[in-house]
Amino acid sequence: MTPRLLVAGSAAIIGLLGAGHLLLTLRGPKLLPRDRSLVEEMARVSPVITGRTTIWKMWMGFNVSHSMGALLFGLTYGYLALVRADVLFQSPFLQVVGLAMLGGFVILARAYWFVTPLAGSAVSLTLYVLGLVMARAG
Repeated sequence: MTPRLLVAGSAAIIGLLGAGHLLLTLRGPKLLPRDRSLVEEMARVSPVITGRTTIWKMWMGFNVSHSMGALLFGLTYGYLALVRADVLFQSPFLQVVGLAMLGGFVILARAYWFVTPLAGSAVSLTLYVLGLVMARAG
């Protein structure tokens, strides 16, 4: 397994998690509260910071933007690993940013999410680190 494929696999996992999250946010009940009356309340109530939006709109926006971030990571690091590996593996900055992002996903998943994103993030982080280690060793 080459470093490029390990990092590309890492990126693909996060990209797929982001795509799945976006789909679940925009379609179906999986990310809705079990108590449906809470959705109505969230759609009615504004946050303290402004009366120009609702908690529901913020919920949707946060979920969509979270998905976009995971998709951006997946696409960017997948592209770098497969097309511009020279840039990725010669840039300590890009390597550390990727490591911080994936480490942050693992920490967030453990603290706030559930088993699927935790497992996916942990596998992605492992593949990423293995790719970096192999690139340095090779």
